[in-house]
Amino acid sequence: MSWSDGGMKARLDLKLTQKLIMTPQLQQAIKLLQLSRLELNQVIDQELMENPLLEDVTAEEEASPSAEGEAEKKEEEPSEKAEELDLKWEDYYVDEDRDEAGSYSAASSEERPSYDQTLTKATSLEDHLLWQLGLSSVKQGEKGIGTVLIGNIDENGYLSTPLEEIAISCGASLESIGKVLKIIQSFDPSGVAARNLKECLLIQIDQLGLSGSLVETIAKDYLEDLEKKRYQNIAKGCNASIQEVLHASKVIEHLEPKPGRPFYSAENLYIIPDVFVVKSEGKYLILLNDDGLPKLKISSFYRTLLRSKENVGDNTKTYLEEKFRSALWLVRSIEQRNRTIHLVAESIVKFQYDFMEKGISFLKPLILKQVADDISMHESTVSRVTTNKYMYTPQGIYELKFFFNSSLPRVGNGSDTENLSSIAVREMIRKMVSTEDPSRPLKDQEIVERLKQDDVEIARRTVTKYRAWLKIPPANRRKRPF
Repeated sequence: MSWSDGGMKARLDLKLTQKLIMTPQLQQAIKLLQLSRLELNQVIDQELMENPLLEDVTAEEEASPSAEGEAEKKEEEPSEKAEELDLKWEDYYVDEDRDEAGSYSAASSEERPSYDQTLTKATSLEDHLLWQLGLSSVKQGEKGIGTVLIGNIDENGYLSTPLEEIAISCGASLESIGKVLKIIQSFDPSGVAARNLKECLLIQIDQLGLSGSLVETIAKDYLEDLEKKRYQNIAKGCNASIQEVLHASKVIEHLEPKPGRPFYSAENLYIIPDVFVVKSEGKYLILLNDDGLPKLKISSFYRTLLRSKENVGDNTKTYLEEKFRSALWLVRSIEQRNRTIHLVAESIVKFQYDFMEKGISFLKPLILKQVADDISMHESTVSRVTTNKYMYTPQGIYELKFFFNSSLPRVGNGSDTENLSSIAVREMIRKMVSTEDPSRPLKDQEIVERLKQDDVEIARRTVTKYRAWLKIPPANRRKRPF
C-alpha cells in the first residue's frame, strides 16, 4: 500500500514473488545426507531416547517371543543329549566354586576379577621410561628432575623442550638437568631423549661401541651429504674409500631415527562401507549396508492414542502430535538419504565401470556435475552424499570422493581418444619408480618423456607435484650405488 503525494490517495499493489525457504525439516534432511554412518547412528540413538513415538524394530525382533523360544530350545538340547549319554554336567565344574549344597556361591564370583580388569593395556613410552627411572640409582631430587624430563619427551622419543625452560620449572641448575638427561639417554629404547636427529644417532652409535669410528664421523659431520647420497664428498673429507663409506652408511641406515616408534599406540581404524558393489550375472548391483543401523517405526500404541477419541489433555495431544511429525519426518529423511546414496553410487559405478573391472589404472576423470546431471540432482547434493561415505568394490574399499578427479589430456592419433584421470597418471608414475634402476633413478623430466610415450601430455612441475603427493623422494635421494 502506498500514498500519492498529490491527493494522498490509497493504492493497493500486488506483487508475486518466489522464495526458497529452508524449513527446519529440509535443514534436517540436508544434515542427515552428509552424516557419516557413525554420526547417523548417534543421531538415531539420540532420537530414540528423546522421542517416545519412535521404536527400534531391530531391538523388538531380538526380544520377540519366537527368539526367546529358540533360545530356550537351544538351552534344552544339551541337557537332553546329556540324559541320552547318561552324563552329569555338574561333574565337569570345579568343586572350589561350589558350596556344600552343590550350588554356586555368589561370594566366589565377586572375588573374581571383572572383565575390565583382565584386559591388557600397551605400555606407553613415558611409563617405560619412568619404570627404568625408578630402578636407577639416581637420588630422590634427581628423580623429580627425571620425571619432568620424561614428561617432555614426545611420541617420537625426542626431548622437545629446551633445557633452560625445564631448569626454570624444576628450580635446578642446567648442570643438574644435563646430568639427569645423560642418565635418561642411557635408557631403553636406544637414542631416547635426544634433542635432534644427530644426537639420537650418536647415542645409538655410542651404545653400539662404535665411538671414534667412521660411522660416528659421518653421523657427526656429514649427515647432509649422506642424505643427498654425496658419497664422494664424504670419502674425500674422511680420507676413506667409497666402499668404507658405503659400509658405514649402511650401519647408519639401520639405526632408529624415531626411538619412540615401538611405543606408538597403534589403534586399528575400521572402515565400515556404506555401499557394497557386487557383480551378479555380468552386472554390478548396488547394495546399501544397513547392518548395525536401527530400523525405525512409529509406535502403534501412540498412533492409536492419537486417533482415538478418548479424553486426552490438550498439552499431551500437542506434545504427541509434535513428536509424531518429528518421528515421521526422520523416518522419511532416512529413506530419502538411502535412495540418494543408492542413486549416486549407481551413477559412479556406471561412469567407473572400467575401474571396477580392471583396477586403478583405468580410473576415468569424473566431476560432480557429471553425476549430478546423470541423476538429475544438484552438485551440492552429490557433494554431501560423497562426504564420509565409503564403497566396497571388487578393487577394495574407497571413499566416494576418491572416484572424482581431474583429467589430463592424452595425445592420441584419433579425435576420440579419452583423457586420463590424475589418479591413473599418479599410479603410472608410482609403477615407473618402483621398477626403475636404483643406480640410475628416473628424473622428473625423464618421467615426463616416458609418459609422453604412453600418449600422456604432462608438465614436469606436475610430475614433481604428483611425486611429492606419492611421498617419493627426488632422484638424487633415491640413488643406490650398490
